[in-house]
Amino acid sequence: MADIKERKITSIGGSALIEGIMMRGPKRTTIAVRTGENDIYTEDINMTTLASKSKFFRLPLIRGITGIIDSMRLSYKSLAISADKALEAGEIEEEEPSKFEKWLTEKLGDNLMNVIMVIATVLGVALALGLFFFLPSFLYDLLALAIPSIKEVVFIKSVFEGVLKIVLFLGYVILCARMEEMKRVFMYHGAEHKTIFCYEAGEELTVENIRKQSRFHPRCGTSFLVITLLVGIILGLFIPATPFGISILRPVFKLLLLPLMIGIGYEAIKFCGKHDNKLTRILAKPGVWAQHITTKEPDDKMIEVAIKAMTAVIPDDGSDIISNCCDK
Repeated sequence: MADIKERKITSIGGSALIEGIMMRGPKRTTIAVRTGENDIYTEDINMTTLASKSKFFRLPLIRGITGIIDSMRLSYKSLAISADKALEAGEIEEEEPSKFEKWLTEKLGDNLMNVIMVIATVLGVALALGLFFFLPSFLYDLLALAIPSIKEVVFIKSVFEGVLKIVLFLGYVILCARMEEMKRVFMYHGAEHKTIFCYEAGEELTVENIRKQSRFHPRCGTSFLVITLLVGIILGLFIPATPFGISILRPVFKLLLLPLMIGIGYEAIKFCGKHDNKLTRILAKPGVWAQHITTKEPDDKMIEVAIKAMTAVIPDDGSDIISNCCDK
């Protein structure tokens, strides 16, 4: 492996899909999906981003929100394509639809998937709000009934809420990792990271060179989520434990600050993406620890898929290179 001081830093990033990987470069976004023992399907994805529509969406803090929206849209399109291709190739088994599913298909027809996605999104958002905003505050208020002296201590409440959010997040990921399908997604996640590391080390993108790289990358979505949760703890210090004497207002105020949390978290991970020094490694460390759960060691077939996606998005003019060496 190349010496860390010789590493370049690329803006290319990606995400794991169902039996595949999406890589996003400065000029091109490509997905690669395993469709057979020796077959890999590739497809370019074209999407007009919010950032390309107005300079306002590229302003610091604002670009974090628009970046998340664009990433969610891109991930949805990529996952849909990978799922279709994996099903067609028999890489994942299609279960026999239930009577209820057949009834829905008969009534809704081609609109079925859109309806399901809307319902799933609404339920997912509602569950996330309940678990990560209202439940921690509610549990702390219950604890305060037993220990009245901590009720108005903002520091303790903010730390309690933040730590509980991180525990809930990691617990959810651990449960997902126990599912065989998700385990394979996490293996593809590892292949994505190792391939990017190999490219940044200046080595040829071969299975042998990639296999020896680390699967823990500091500029990862997992790191972004963990940093954002930590930012939430800090912002929580500025919100009273019981605003205007009403406990339920605290999670409401924190919810209103969510765009700021995301914006700051995005700027932090973007800073880590442009620099490689002791400070950025400390900032990225919690996310790297979490990647012990969200990434697994890939097999050679998965690495081949990652190579296919990566080579497609590397620009000829080097416009993806942010830095050619690590900061001192």
